[in-house]
Formats: sequence, C-alpha cells, structure tokens
Amino acid sequence: MSADDRSAPAEQPRSRYVLAGTGNRGTTMWGGELLAGWNDQVELVGICDLNDMRAERARSMIRTNAPIWQDFDACLSETRPDLVIVCTPDDTHDDLIVAALEAGSDVITEKPMTTSPEKIARIRAAEKRTGRRVDVSFNYRFSPTSYRIRELIASGAIGTVTSVDFHWYLDTDHGADYFRRWHAFREHSGSLFVHKATHHFDLLNWYLDADPVDVMAFGELRNYGHNGPFRSTRCHGCPHASECNYYFDMEADDFLWPLYGDPAEIDGYFRDACVYREEIDIPDTMSSTIRYSNGAIVSYSLNTYMPIEGHHIAFNGTHGRIELRQYERQPWEIDAVDRILLTRNFGGGHEVIEVPHEPGGHYGGDNRMRDTIFRRGEDPLGQRAGSRAGAMSVLTGIAALKSADEGRLVTIEEICPPDLDLGER
Repeated sequence: MSADDRSAPAEQPRSRYVLAGTGNRGTTMWGGELLAGWNDQVELVGICDLNDMRAERARSMIRTNAPIWQDFDACLSETRPDLVIVCTPDDTHDDLIVAALEAGSDVITEKPMTTSPEKIARIRAAEKRTGRRVDVSFNYRFSPTSYRIRELIASGAIGTVTSVDFHWYLDTDHGADYFRRWHAFREHSGSLFVHKATHHFDLLNWYLDADPVDVMAFGELRNYGHNGPFRSTRCHGCPHASECNYYFDMEADDFLWPLYGDPAEIDGYFRDACVYREEIDIPDTMSSTIRYSNGAIVSYSLNTYMPIEGHHIAFNGTHGRIELRQYERQPWEIDAVDRILLTRNFGGGHEVIEVPHEPGGHYGGDNRMRDTIFRRGEDPLGQRAGSRAGAMSVLTGIAALKSADEGRLVTIEEICPPDLDLGER
C-alpha cells in the first residue's frame, strides 16, 4: 500500500433509510428528490405505508425497488435502518419516531414534530434514553432570504429587536387544500396553529434566538366548513362542481390521482374532500400576540383564503427596522428575487438587499437543508433543527389554539407536562 493510499480518507457508507408515509411530501421531497440528488449519501431500504396501493404507486414514482411494508415494527426489525424519515399524519408521528429511536435509528420528521405536550415529552424522553437524534424538517430556515435576515439580526444591524410584525397569507389553492384533507380536524393536525404555523413560530424562535413565554390568540372558522353555501362528500363526482369556487379536479392531476384516487378504495381517505364539510373544526382565520423570553413582542396572523400567497415580516429594533414582503404566488409578474429593506434610525439611511431565488423548493431551502443534513454542511447560524426546536414551535401553536378557545392568555409553562424536559436553549 502506498503512502497516498494510507492517507486517503475512507469512503463513508451511505445511510440506509426507511420512508414512513407515501403521500405527496414523502414521495417527492424525501423520496424521488432525495434519491436523485443525494444518492451518494442515502440508500432507500424500505417503504412503509398502511395503504399498499398508494405505496406501490409511490415506489414507482420514486423509481426504486425498495420493499414495501405495512407493519412498521417488522420493517424496522428486518431492514435495521440508520435513519427513518416520517411523513405520516401529524398525530401519528410520536409512535413512529419513538419506535425508530428505540430500534437504534436516527429520525427526520416532517413538521410539526407532533401535536400535543404529552407526545412531545414522549419523543424527548426517547431521544435522551436512546442517544439517537431527531431532526425536524424546518426548511423555511434554510431559504437564502431567511439566512440573510438571521445574519442581519445577529450582527446587530438594528440593535435589540423589540417587536415583530409577521403575517402569512395562503391563497385559495394552497389554503383550501388544508380543508380538503385530514388537516381540517384538530384530532389529526392540532389545527393550523400547529400544523402550518409551526413553520412560522419556528422561524420566529430562530430569528429571535429566544423562547416564547405566553400567547394571546384569536381563531375563527369564517370561510370553510359550515360557512359553505352547499356541500358534498368530495369534489370528484360533486353535483355542485360547476358552481363551486373551490372545485378541485384531482383526476386531471397526473401526480395526485395515482396516489390518492384508486387508493381511496382501500382506506377511505379522500384527498379532495369537500372544504365545506360541517364537521371541520379548525379555524381558518387566526391571529396571536406572543411574548418572548428576551422581551420581544410578536404580532402574528395567518389567513387561508387570500388572492395572494406569501408573507410580510418586519423586525423593529432599537437602531432600525428590517422588512420583507415575499410573494410566492400572485396575479402579477415579479422578479425571482427577494428584497430585504434595512432602514436605520437617526439618519442612517436605508439599504435594499437583494437575495436571488435558488433552484429547488422554498427558493432553495429544501436543497440547502438536505445538504446540511446529509453532506454535513457547515451550520454557523444553527439552521439544523432538533427536537427542542420542534417542541417549542408546537407548544406555541398549542398555546395559541388554547388561548383562542378559552379567550385568555396562555403560558407555555402551564401546558407543559411535568415530565417534559426541554433542557437549555
């Protein structure tokens, strides 16, 4: 063996992973896309889903020959994966995460990490007991624009951040989609205060480098559910299709129909369920005020039936203001660039910081997150999110829903069970 051979680093084996859940996100982000771009780092050794027809369709889309399982414990026992990626409905995450950790696997879970304080405690305890790691898929942290904003705040560009205005807009395509699916029920999603806003609350926690302390919130169902002028079981075959603004022809979608059309015969899950179902029990119009451990106060809102998609965020500090209006979809053309406006106090002027969009989902955030996790990229601003970050964002959403339901301020401390160990930030 030559000296050159002895000094060459050993090639790292690929991580053997199991995909749990073959819906849209599992099939794309953690299925086909992951194998296409990171196949030097990962090997898919098993696919697990209770609906074997959906799993078969997903396997074909992913372009893999990985075996399919319905029994998750058997899948773990026989494949012995290094990693499990969880993409099932939110209320099932804890069972799968804990089983994977106990089997000796690390876990990546789609957001939210879970849906209740008790389930958070269970996951945190299992992670500590097993010594394995849980990552939460907070891809918004990894967008180039989010990174730049975090850099500016950390550099002291506007001094101490004292308040934040944060408003998120879901359009009538994306927003309505949550009310077609299992997300429309608190039992499964914890409401959009948990499922969708977990992204936003995590961004706030990360931007501010602080923990939420208490929340005062309002939430009402104003547009979907019982507000509808008519209703049916689902869009497919609906007698009101010609007059409903929310009619969704899933059969015309070459991706969704194979995954959810015929497979509904097995599990009864309609991906195109009526947005006007009477039993929908989550708010579609939400706002909250959040007080943080560093004294910052946040005004937040989420609306789900807008003509635009995107968000507005502004950080108010002792030395100035950082502001961003990001458009994801709107009925006019825009450049593929975000513009952060930095305005300084005391005649310090202003600066427009342009951040070009990058290829991939979430303006490059998806790719950057996968690079950081699988290629062990540098992480100077702590973008990679563990179970504590997952816990804090979920707790914020749970507190907001409880506040909206009970009409009072709710503290994070009061909703935490005694056995929940959050550790130090």
